[in-house]
Amino acid sequence: MTMSFWKKALVCILAVEILGNASGLITFFSIKDWYASLARPPGTPPNGAFGPVWTLLYAMIGYALALIWHSDTDLTKKKPAFQWFAIQMAFNLAWTPAFFGLHRIDLALIVILFLMSSIAVTIAKFALISRLAAGLLVPYLLWVAYATYLNAGFWWLNR
Repeated sequence: MTMSFWKKALVCILAVEILGNASGLITFFSIKDWYASLARPPGTPPNGAFGPVWTLLYAMIGYALALIWHSDTDLTKKKPAFQWFAIQMAFNLAWTPAFFGLHRIDLALIVILFLMSSIAVTIAKFALISRLAAGLLVPYLLWVAYATYLNAGFWWLNR
């Protein structure tokens, strides 16, 4: 029995949301003291903006993954797409503990640079299978580029 697209979409969206939000719990413990004490780069959004943005982005990321999973494309094209998806997700999940858990803005900057690069490769791999899936990851790449600017700004201002 094959799983319908909508079941795959639900599984993927929930998995990405749970992983992403679980890593975000680390933020909760640093946001009121350590993070509040940092000098902020220009254009830093209010703290309340991050949760809704990431929730939407994680839903789009999960939906994009479901499109790849459900695609008829043969496994030789899907496998690298899944591998790069896993790599970028690992960097995504590593950033929050580096920044908020360890308070290592410098390490977080290195992680986010690898994250941004791996998202770009994931988009390229997804585009070989589904233009829609690749397109759904573009806002994620743009948000991470913005977050990279913020991370670099926090590092520079708080050295």
